[in-house]
Amino acid sequence: QVQLKESGGGLTPAGESTVLSCTISGMSFTGKTVAWFRQAPGKEREFVAAFSWNISLNGDNAYYQENLKGRFAISGGEMKDTVNLRLNSPEPEDTAVYYCAAVRGAVISTHQSSFTYWGRGTRVTVSS
Repeated sequence: QVQLKESGGGLTPAGESTVLSCTISGMSFTGKTVAWFRQAPGKEREFVAAFSWNISLNGDNAYYQENLKGRFAISGGEMKDTVNLRLNSPEPEDTAVYYCAAVRGAVISTHQSSFTYWGRGTRVTVSS
């Protein structure tokens, strides 16, 4: 059974970097793509970034929502069962529930429908 669990959310001051973690169980060590989405209050869920050990885009295993690039950094753990998302200098507008999602195989997509498995989310509140 595939399970995804997010951690690292909570209240964080604006400008203070924070890291969210997604732990994946029930999937093979390789052959998966893991993404982070977020949903701010009153807004639709949006893609933030994704990481795959099987993708190389200009030498990078990650891809980002273009307008968020630079404000987030995604990375995969060596054991290939964890994907972290670092919020660089978060702002109050980054307040949202952050969701981890995964799919088998190497996928390049920003659409929710491309990802099969989902965590329950972790809430991040950025105070000004």
